[in-house]
Amino acid sequence: MIEPILVTGGTGQVASALGAAGGDGVRVVGRPAFDFDRPESIVASFREAAPTLVVNAAAYTAVDAAEDAAEAAYRANRDGPGALARQCAAAGVPLIHISTDYVFDGAKGAPYVESDPTAPTGVYGASKLAGEQEVLAAWARTVVLRTSWVYAPSGKNFVRTMLRVGADRDRLRVVADQRGCPTTAADLADAILAISARLREGWRDEYAGVFHAAGSGETTWHGLAVATFEEAARFGARVPAVEAITTADYPTKAKRPADSRLDCGKLTSVFGVRLPVWRASLARTIDTVFAG
Repeated sequence: MIEPILVTGGTGQVASALGAAGGDGVRVVGRPAFDFDRPESIVASFREAAPTLVVNAAAYTAVDAAEDAAEAAYRANRDGPGALARQCAAAGVPLIHISTDYVFDGAKGAPYVESDPTAPTGVYGASKLAGEQEVLAAWARTVVLRTSWVYAPSGKNFVRTMLRVGADRDRLRVVADQRGCPTTAADLADAILAISARLREGWRDEYAGVFHAAGSGETTWHGLAVATFEEAARFGARVPAVEAITTADYPTKAKRPADSRLDCGKLTSVFGVRLPVWRASLARTIDTVFAG
């Protein structure tokens, strides 16, 4: 029997997708049994699973709330992952750590590559960047995957929110001047499992470090909303008018990057992995939503 991949994140979108895609080869842990606020639970979960690979999908992801809860964000996004990385190092087990496009300020004007300077604009992005630095310093056999705009058929995410509010309103106002790469949790899980298969074949030094892993192509939040309703219309869903607005029209506590598109060429070059085009993946997600 192959030792399992230990996945943190409990009922989160990526952890759930990994559990669904990986079957018996994946063991998902989450609170209360696994909790970054209780370091002893990290050790206990690790020893119980005896994994050959760990995927950290646990994080504090409430972008606006993080502005008023910096200590909690840093515990979850830096301190906990660092402790997990040290546990992996002691056991000689590779770690895949999930990070975010929000480590960038969005001012480049072109898709970001891994070597571009980071400049997070809020506590969430800053805490995730600190987490990247912590895990890479703690353990040489660490793969950091920066992803973006993650959504799934269930849970709290932009696509689900659009479907919910669109069912009750004739008109929605959605930001159209923030650009990025929508990513389904299922596609990210498939990519992680493909990377995992390579890691099981044996570690190579080129595997270490930061990689961008997001859906292929790009759009805006407005574009994603419009596409969501176009796909939902196939199932007879109500289609509201979607008005394009600016970031200034919809102020938030945390500043978002205006253009956080990710260049994922390094992931393809090193691991042979490329995530699907976002629009096709959105259609598959909507299929799942309405099939349920």
